[in-house]
Amino acid sequence: MDTVVVIGTRPEAIKLAPVIRQLRAATPWRVTVCATGQHEELLATALRPFGISADVNLSIVRENQTLAELTASMLVGLGGLLGDVRPEIVVVQGDTTSTFTAALAAFYAGCRIAHVEAGLRTDDRLAPWPEEANRRMTAQLADWHFAPTESARANLQRESVAPEHIHVTGNTVVDALAWIVREHGDALAKQLRERFAFVGERRRLVLATLHRRENQDGGVSRVCRALQEIAQRGDVEILFPVHPNPAVKPAVERLLEETDHVHLVAPLGYLDFVAAMMEARLIVSDSGGIQEEAPYLGVPVLLARDKTERPEAVECGAVRVVGTDAGEIARAAHLLLDNDRESAAERATTSPFGDGAAAVRIVDVLRAAVPA
Repeated sequence: MDTVVVIGTRPEAIKLAPVIRQLRAATPWRVTVCATGQHEELLATALRPFGISADVNLSIVRENQTLAELTASMLVGLGGLLGDVRPEIVVVQGDTTSTFTAALAAFYAGCRIAHVEAGLRTDDRLAPWPEEANRRMTAQLADWHFAPTESARANLQRESVAPEHIHVTGNTVVDALAWIVREHGDALAKQLRERFAFVGERRRLVLATLHRRENQDGGVSRVCRALQEIAQRGDVEILFPVHPNPAVKPAVERLLEETDHVHLVAPLGYLDFVAAMMEARLIVSDSGGIQEEAPYLGVPVLLARDKTERPEAVECGAVRVVGTDAGEIARAAHLLLDNDRESAAERATTSPFGDGAAAVRIVDVLRAAVPA
C-alpha cells in the first residue's frame, strides 16, 4: 500500500520524522516523503538527523510569492504527484499552507487523510493567520484526527468531528526531542559551547526567535526593542537565529546588529537548536513548536503573541503569553531572570504534550484501519 507524507516547513519535518521512521519500521507500506519546498533548506537540515530525506521535492516557492500563488502552485504540484502515486493515505501535520493544500489535493484525489497534531484552536480565525483557518479547514477533510491532548480532542468534538475518528496520541515533537536528547544531548551541549564562546558559565543564555506573519507588521521591531533592554542587564547573552524571511531579517538586523550581548546568527540546524534550548535559561519566541518543546526541557518561554492554541503550556507554567509590547516583554524577562535560581533539570516538569510514543500510537491506528 502506498502512503504519501507531505512536509512543507521545518517544524513539520521535525514532527513528522518520528511518524515516517515508525511507518517504515512497522509497516510494509511504500512511504513517499514529499517536500513542497515551503522551507526548502531548513527542511532538509531538520530531516537529516533522523536519517530521512525527501523522495520528491516540488520546489514551488518563488521570491515575493503571494499566499494565493503559493497555494495554487502547491495544489497543482500535489495534485500531479497524488495522481501519479495514487496513495491510499496522505499524512499531513499541523496548520501550514502545505498542510491544508495537501489535504485538499488528497480529497480531490480520493485519498484518505491522516492529520497529525489535529484540534489546536485559538477560536480566532485571524490569530494566528492563516494557520487557524488552515487547521480548521483541514479538519473538515481529514479521516483520522491525531490530537496531541485531551483539550485538542474536545475542540474537535465541539466542531462535530465524530469521536471514533479522534485519537489522542501526544505530540510527536516530544518523540523527536526525546530521541535527540537521549542520543546526542551531551555531545550537542559541548559542540554549542565550542561554536559560540559566549555560551558558558559567566552569563546566562537567552534564546530568541521570531517569524510569524502576524508579527511582521511592527511586532518584530517591538520585540527587538525589548531584547535591547534585556541585553543591558549585564548578566545575559542573547542568541538570535534570524529567520531569512525578508519581512523579518532586515528589521532584526537594523535594530540589533550593533547591540552588545546580542548575537545574530543564521538559522541553526535542528540539532544545534535543540542544544541552544537545552542551554537557555529563557526563550523569547513567537513559535508554536517551542511552546511544546520547552516544557519537556524545563525552560520558561515568553510568547510574543496575543493568543496561543497550546493552553496546556500556559497552564503548566512553562509559557507566559506577553504579546509584542516591548515593555511587557522586558518586565516579564527581568522577573524570570531575577528569580532564576534553578537548573533546567530542576525546573523540568512532566510535559503536557506526551511521553514520546505518539508516533507508535499513530501508526498503530493506521495499521488497524488499513491492514497491509
